[in-house]
Amino acid sequence: MFDLLDKVNTNRIQIFAIIGSILFFGFVFELVRKRKIREQYALLWLFFGLVFLVISIWRGLLEKISIMLGIVYPPAAFLLILIIAIFLILIQYSVVISQLTEKTKKMSQEIGLLKEKLNRKKNRNHSKIKIKELNSISNK
Repeated sequence: MFDLLDKVNTNRIQIFAIIGSILFFGFVFELVRKRKIREQYALLWLFFGLVFLVISIWRGLLEKISIMLGIVYPPAAFLLILIIAIFLILIQYSVVISQLTEKTKKMSQEIGLLKEKLNRKKNRNHSKIKIKELNSISNK
């Protein structure tokens, strides 16, 4: 098994990782430019894209990170970084969804109150018209 690992061309893997990180970065920028994603939501994506680009360019960084974390196999440390990135992005989206849910609830309540006000005014106007009709009939 270790013979296979010795035959792996790490330069090729590094080049693919760099190209993939740059394409990812460009993709997120394009989404922001086309207004498919807002800047505030793109910040985490761009941050982690930058982290992955730095890890792709600087080979020894992933090994240093894995040693600091006590992880023997550096790609496992990379997987841990990916999982942390996904969790942070999910937490950000959960916060945004919670805020939007609260805003939607308030707006629904306000719409309900406005409809009630409108119905009361209509009923009041309708009552005034009926009273005028009754007065006009009784005056004849």
